[in-house]
Amino acid sequence: MDSVAEARPLSPTAKRSRFSRLLRKYALQIAIVFVALAILAFFIWRAPITFLSYDIYYSLMSTTPFFALIAIPLTLVIIAKEIDLSFTSVMAWGMTAFDVVFVATNNVWLGFIACLLAGLFAGWVNGMIVVKLGIPSLVATIGTQFLWRGVVLVVTNGQGLGLSAVKETVLYSALVGKIGDVIPAQFVWTIIIAIVIWFFLNRHKFGAHVYLVGDNADSAKLMGVDVGRTKILTFTIVGLAAAFAGFVVSTQVNYFWPTLGEGYLLNTLASVFLGGTSVFGGTGTIFGTFIASYIIAIINPGIVAAGWTAYWTQLIYGFIIVASVSLQAVLRRRLN
Repeated sequence: MDSVAEARPLSPTAKRSRFSRLLRKYALQIAIVFVALAILAFFIWRAPITFLSYDIYYSLMSTTPFFALIAIPLTLVIIAKEIDLSFTSVMAWGMTAFDVVFVATNNVWLGFIACLLAGLFAGWVNGMIVVKLGIPSLVATIGTQFLWRGVVLVVTNGQGLGLSAVKETVLYSALVGKIGDVIPAQFVWTIIIAIVIWFFLNRHKFGAHVYLVGDNADSAKLMGVDVGRTKILTFTIVGLAAAFAGFVVSTQVNYFWPTLGEGYLLNTLASVFLGGTSVFGGTGTIFGTFIASYIIAIINPGIVAAGWTAYWTQLIYGFIIVASVSLQAVLRRRLN
């Protein structure tokens, strides 16, 4: 009898209830998809020649990963109720480590490993300063942003490095090559990293700890969560991602500039907040950040193609951040 009852189809009321629960659960993801489609439809209407061509989408897949690769792991830090503003300098710091090791060994792979290790170290330092010294992450990472940029300028003496040697290795085609001449490799890497981070955030205890820490750190401690270690790990992941993104950007342009990373701060933060991650912690999705990063990327070419001046871009980015944070504050007060 029990098995027969379990096999009985759901009533219309039960189906509606299940549908409502799904809508509430995935409200952020659904909303950001509709926003993306609405913006795309608007630009197609205003500039059909540009936005009905594959070239614009290939360009977006090529360049958006430069900040999306950082925005996706940065979501973890902000869910944990912290923030990291040093990643723009960590991008250059990682490439400085590559520069030093490559010049010393003439080995691209050793330089690449040094780049990633440098990013890990920078992220770990951020986490240790925030957790062990108790310095607010906003202040700490503003400080390390200047610190790492200063190290870059001192070590390189403000001089760049040509990366033609990287172009001769399989590393080049693996990171920024073309897949079937239609899909940039960096776009595929962005998807892979998004899936990996989504898995750990939603299907692993580490992700549960990140949400708990961001929602209520004191409650998380009572539940046995190592709050300090969780936060240090999130900062370390961002440092690694920033160094990797810096290597991808430099490989794409075939040159390392000591100013690498400057100009990516606003796009990255806007992607995280527009994607539904709350500045108050405890809420956020990787899918939302991924979609939002492409919304942010499409705004600048869309504005130009629609016939407006590019000066509108910064205004819109700033409005997105202010509006997203304000909306989160209003919803938070109502829910409480």
